[in-house]
Amino acid sequence: MRVGITGHRGLSTQVAKQVRALLADQVGTYEAAGLVGVSCLADGPDSWFADTVLHHGGRLEVVIPATTYRQGLPGWHHAVYDKLLSRAADVHHTGITESTASAHQAGSEILVGLVDELIAVWDGKPARGYGGTADVVAYAERIGVPVRVLWPEGASR
Repeated sequence: MRVGITGHRGLSTQVAKQVRALLADQVGTYEAAGLVGVSCLADGPDSWFADTVLHHGGRLEVVIPATTYRQGLPGWHHAVYDKLLSRAADVHHTGITESTASAHQAGSEILVGLVDELIAVWDGKPARGYGGTADVVAYAERIGVPVRVLWPEGASR
C-alpha cells in the first residue's frame, strides 16, 4: 500500500498532539511489510507521518518540490528534514528550482500520482493560499485517489 500525506502546518501544541495520535493509529492499520509512505517532509504532519511510517517498519519515499525547498522550511526543522531525507528509499523531484506555491502544488501532484491513498490532515476549509491542503485534496479527488481525512473533533487551526 502506497500512502501519501498532506496537511496543515503550524498547528497548536494540543492539536499537534492529537494529530500525531491520529496518524499513529492510521499508520498502524497498514501492514508494515507492504507500506510505502510518500511525503514532502514539511514541518508538521508531513514529517510526523514519515517518522511514523519508518517507526512502523514501512519504507519512505520523498517528493522534493523545488531545489530550494529545504531553505524555505523553518530553520528549526532542517535537522528533522535531513534525517528523514537520509532514510528515504527513493526521492522524486519536480525539476523546479524556486520554492513557490506553484512548486509546492507540483510536488503534491507528483506525490498524489504515486499513491493508492492520500491522508489529509485537514480541517475541511478552503486553502489559505495556492497549493494548500484543500487544493491537494481537490486534485486527489479529481484524479480518483481516495482521500482519508484525519482531523481531531472540535479542533481548529
